[in-house]
Amino acid sequence: MNTNRILNSIALLGIFLVIVSCENSEQNQAKAEAPPAPFPVSQLETKTVTGYTDYPATIEGKVNSDVRAKTSGYIEKVYVDEGQKVRKGQVLFKLETQSLSQDAGAAQAQVNVAQVEVDKLIPLVDKNIISPVQLETAKANLAQAQANLSGVSANIGYATIKSPIDGFVGAINFREGALISPSDATPLTTVSQIDEVYAFFSFNEAQYIDHLQRSEGKSKAERIKNAPDLTLILANGKAYSEKGRIQTSTGQINQNTGTIQIRAAFKNPNEILTNGNSGKIRFPIEYKDAIVVPQSSTFDQQGNIMVFKLGEDNKVATTILKVKGTVDNLYVVESGLTTNDKIVVSGVGKLRNGMTISPQETSFEDAIKPVATLFRN
Repeated sequence: MNTNRILNSIALLGIFLVIVSCENSEQNQAKAEAPPAPFPVSQLETKTVTGYTDYPATIEGKVNSDVRAKTSGYIEKVYVDEGQKVRKGQVLFKLETQSLSQDAGAAQAQVNVAQVEVDKLIPLVDKNIISPVQLETAKANLAQAQANLSGVSANIGYATIKSPIDGFVGAINFREGALISPSDATPLTTVSQIDEVYAFFSFNEAQYIDHLQRSEGKSKAERIKNAPDLTLILANGKAYSEKGRIQTSTGQINQNTGTIQIRAAFKNPNEILTNGNSGKIRFPIEYKDAIVVPQSSTFDQQGNIMVFKLGEDNKVATTILKVKGTVDNLYVVESGLTTNDKIVVSGVGKLRNGMTISPQETSFEDAIKPVATLFRN
């Protein structure tokens, strides 16, 4: 009885194993015969695209003139306020002149005395009563007295401090009652001319060389003249209404920072910009007839940017790209691809080198369109 049960169990187990084996064989055969997975591919084309690089910038007025005292004294009156628009020659400060007026009176008295002495000696010399040397000495004393008077008079004039240029008054660093002198390190104020402003920013050495090589011209001056218009991004993140132009550079690389300073000029008709503003210079870089690929078609492998290129028999193979720039969602390719190539434009995370796919032709324009952002933080 037990023997029959064992034999029956063995028979049933054998039948079960045969059925399972057949099912696995059929599944493996089905898998082997499954068609290659579809992936979108596109024929590469060249495009002319423009990318932008931002550089921190500081803004200064076209002319910034420090206002300083030419004589020592106490400030008697401040005639302007900070931010006020002034004209060249307009009075800004007035110093107390009482002591200077007293000095002027004493200097005038010395001139009078010296003049009397000269007048007295002239007829005596004419009559050969005294030596001409005495007269010349008296004349020298008169000249010295007149020079002293001129100096005191000039100091009285210097007590009225005027604006050296048309512009806007900056911070007023001294008020009524303050004692000032020509040796003060801090100016009374600074008047800035801001109908045009300068934006200062820096290139590193490689960026500077790239800029010169991209710009047309035989000389530095010609390349600067042919440089593109610049956009100034203000501190509030908005673009300034006026375009700027590069005017010059320092001409030497700073050995401490490895950078070279660039000066760009912007018109300021609405007086929005002023001395001390900050912002960013948005510098355009045009890539003419360049091969571009969407970043979604690439992946990173050990620091290399790579794509899957479609080969014979619809097999894909990886290739390393050398990228020379980024424009929006695109990489600008320097080497690694040609316009004869087709690449997989999405889904690259599911591919392996040498894998066979079912290519789905996608137009190049559709392939490089940026993907809309569905969610924002």
